[in-house]
Amino acid sequence: MQDILPAQKAIHRHIEEVARSVLAGYGYQEIGLPVLEQTQLFKRLVGENTDIVEKEMYTFDDRNGDSLTMRPEGTAGCARFGEENGLLFNQVQRLWYIGPMFRYERPQKGRYRQFDQIGAECFGMAGPDIDAELLLMNARLWRDLGLIEDVRLELNSIGTSESRGAYREKLVAYLEKYRDDLDEDSQRRLSTNPMRILDSKSEITQAILVDAPSIADSLDNESKQHFEDLCQMLDDSGLAYEVNTNIVRGLDYYNRTVFEWITDTLGAQGTVCGGGRYDGLVEQMGGRGSPGVGFAMGLDRLALMLAEKIESSGVADVYVVSQGAEARRVAMQVAEEVRDGVRGLRVQMHCGDGKFKAQLKKADASGARLALVLGEEEVANSSVSVKMLRESGDQISCSRDKLVSYCRDYFHEGD
Repeated sequence: MQDILPAQKAIHRHIEEVARSVLAGYGYQEIGLPVLEQTQLFKRLVGENTDIVEKEMYTFDDRNGDSLTMRPEGTAGCARFGEENGLLFNQVQRLWYIGPMFRYERPQKGRYRQFDQIGAECFGMAGPDIDAELLLMNARLWRDLGLIEDVRLELNSIGTSESRGAYREKLVAYLEKYRDDLDEDSQRRLSTNPMRILDSKSEITQAILVDAPSIADSLDNESKQHFEDLCQMLDDSGLAYEVNTNIVRGLDYYNRTVFEWITDTLGAQGTVCGGGRYDGLVEQMGGRGSPGVGFAMGLDRLALMLAEKIESSGVADVYVVSQGAEARRVAMQVAEEVRDGVRGLRVQMHCGDGKFKAQLKKADASGARLALVLGEEEVANSSVSVKMLRESGDQISCSRDKLVSYCRDYFHEGD
């Protein structure tokens, strides 16, 4: 787990603000989901044989003996939320959420056991058009973040549960011939979740998979048509993608469309956003059927990608310095007047003693554009000395009653 320092948190906030704007532009509504859910929710929906349920969940019994789990992902909780609040049956919903998720997995660059995620889920739409819109929305988010050149889209269709069953039989029959050569995880998955072997990170296993049967050959006709229509919509929109038949995603609830946005900028190839369709999820949890599709993206990895692209704006726009007990009292009043008069302006006041030279060094380090200086002379004249910190110009004296107007004009012109 990690502590998030102020500079990192500023990047997280920037990602959230951009995402919030993009999501609102497509008609999504923000919801809040609890961090704790009944453990059975994830076992039932995510899948007992997935890595998340088998190895990664933080699970404990509460005082009543109920098994609770700190949420490892958001889709299951969002489906539960929609069903329990009567939002899904015969309705169309576009929902999104943000918050921490928890997985006990091996930490690596940009991945932690507590990590922040933004997720979006759409219910009530079964056609490929909502899949396409979701991917176009992803692409707009990357453009607005300045990351479109750093990511690429990979797509696949895994069909229905019936077509996956037929494919599993072919895949297992093929892999059984190489069982002893597979990596340890893949040997275990051969009898529990064989399709997960397709995205094994073992080079030896990937070499074996080169001649394995393709899931595309086992797709039912409706899934084939759905995928062809989706690809046509993306082609019409000019969104580049690559069909990767090894993408299956690590959760049992997916069907038909699955996708990942991949980056190579963090060292080893990594997924920064992924998702797909889950048309049977609501029915699987006991609700009346509602098709769904969604995605999730991790803020930590995106923040790493943005770290060198975003310059720190500092912590203040205006820094107030003063010397002497009476000047310090007046300085506090002046700082409040400027905050009241110019909403949104970041005004930081030096607290405590210190010579003007030392205080102005701190003003410069804060990133402020203006320093407001008060000493005995300014207090006596009911004025404030204004010093520019980021551009050339003489220090000026401004009467206190005109200071707010001066600051408003200065920062408005600066925009």
